[in-house]
Amino acid sequence: MKNCLLTVENLRVGYRKNRVWAVEGVSFQLQPGEVMALVGESGCGKSSIGKAIMGLLPADTVVEGEIKFEGESIFSYNKTQWRHFRGEKVGLIFQDPMTRLNPLMTIGEHLLETLKAHYPHLSPQQAREKAERCLETVKIPPNRFHQYPHQLSGGMRQRVAIGLALLLEPKLIIADEPTTSLDVTIANQILQELTSLCRQRGMALLLISHDLALVAKYCERIAVMCQGQIVEMGAVKDVIHNPQHEYSRTLLEAAFRLHQHQANTNAPQKNNNHTPLLELRNVRQYYKLAGNFLEQWLGKGRKIIKAVDNVSLQVWEGESLGIVGESGCGKSTLSRTILQLLPPQEGKILWQGKDVSTLSGRQLRAWRREVQMIFQDPHACLNPMMTVGEALAEPLVIHRLGDKRENRQRVEEMLSRVGLDPSLYYKRYPKELSGGQQQRVALARALITYPKLVICDEPVSMLDATVQAQVLELMLTLKQEFNLTYIFITHDLSVARFFCNRIAVMYQGQIVELADTHTIFHQPQHPYTQTLLASSPSVAL
Repeated sequence: MKNCLLTVENLRVGYRKNRVWAVEGVSFQLQPGEVMALVGESGCGKSSIGKAIMGLLPADTVVEGEIKFEGESIFSYNKTQWRHFRGEKVGLIFQDPMTRLNPLMTIGEHLLETLKAHYPHLSPQQAREKAERCLETVKIPPNRFHQYPHQLSGGMRQRVAIGLALLLEPKLIIADEPTTSLDVTIANQILQELTSLCRQRGMALLLISHDLALVAKYCERIAVMCQGQIVEMGAVKDVIHNPQHEYSRTLLEAAFRLHQHQANTNAPQKNNNHTPLLELRNVRQYYKLAGNFLEQWLGKGRKIIKAVDNVSLQVWEGESLGIVGESGCGKSTLSRTILQLLPPQEGKILWQGKDVSTLSGRQLRAWRREVQMIFQDPHACLNPMMTVGEALAEPLVIHRLGDKRENRQRVEEMLSRVGLDPSLYYKRYPKELSGGQQQRVALARALITYPKLVICDEPVSMLDATVQAQVLELMLTLKQEFNLTYIFITHDLSVARFFCNRIAVMYQGQIVELADTHTIFHQPQHPYTQTLLASSPSVAL
């Protein structure tokens, strides 16, 4: 087409190390202002296409076919052209914002450095004003300008990364899982803003995502990928209502199930004659937010962030309690406080009626065996230098639960329980596993000490719909087998509905509503809960 912005023709991408084609024979076009989604399971080649367009593939990668931007082959670019292409013509939003953010630079410095590199004619005042407008677009308050990435929540870091991609007003945005770490309200705001900007400025958006609900709501066209190929492509409504390819139907069935099913594991109800497994009484965790150098020198007061504000909560043995809320509301801080990684500044945490703060060193070690954690990113708990077998055996060694032979046997049994063949996976390293396999290993590591309580912090948010369903069903099966109690932290309401018996809604550090899952979804009382549910997209159109 004459006005075509991006043309991909018969693209093949091969990695010499793996000796396989990650992308094989992919072709599509993007028009100015068009919003298109690439969906498919982990490892299907979606991100490889995005990296190929940006020229960010490893040096030893084999690339065949053609990619044209505004009719010109990008493979003919020199270094200067590539520098202007990246940022000014095409912006890239990564799944993990820390791959884009320098931990030694403030948020403001990131923006100002980018503007200085591409628009050196701007005065410091003009650059500052443009940077602040950009942060305002992605809902970052001005008082965060002088903060460092580690001082922001995961969701706020992602908003900064999105702002950086929008800063130079490119003609195309490639967004690789841009809302994975964002709550539903912010994800909707960001995608609404992105799609609105696309139409206003004639800017195209290529959205790489596993969230079919967001794709259904915001995209016009969809390409379904499987094993490096586009197996189906068309208008979103057509593909979702009438999928032609078997893999498309499988993907959509998994997504529909997550959005329609509600867990019913018959969790025990409150009983006045029993003690809760875990109880929080008026727990508080506050932070002081430092200002810039001038504000500190003038002695201006620091802003107080109430991450956890007077939270009281009971968790009963055998239940799955969900904690939902927007990014920065205090969910993860609450989990770290429960684990005593951050001792509460005020209030008490009781384990089976006993104050955890009074436990001796030996008792605390024994207690940590009974309370385990599953993180959002399995890399956070898997040492890349250790094999799967070594990683699973490590907690057994730390807690002195057996000799070498017994530990080996226990690790192999646990791998089998989570659906991984020990003969195939025991000696593999994390980098040799898919995202779903890594999360299964993380689950096995959390269960290896036979805990009573498992705290799950966004454990499936990085997984595609089919793998999400598999991992969640596995976790429910293991719950019955090991008599587990879950605290399930998530920003995905469909996942909370699928998995949890009760849900606590957090807002600005407080639990504003707590009820059984059916009541939360059908009779929400608090205005924030109602807003949260209204913002939650559905796969159905």
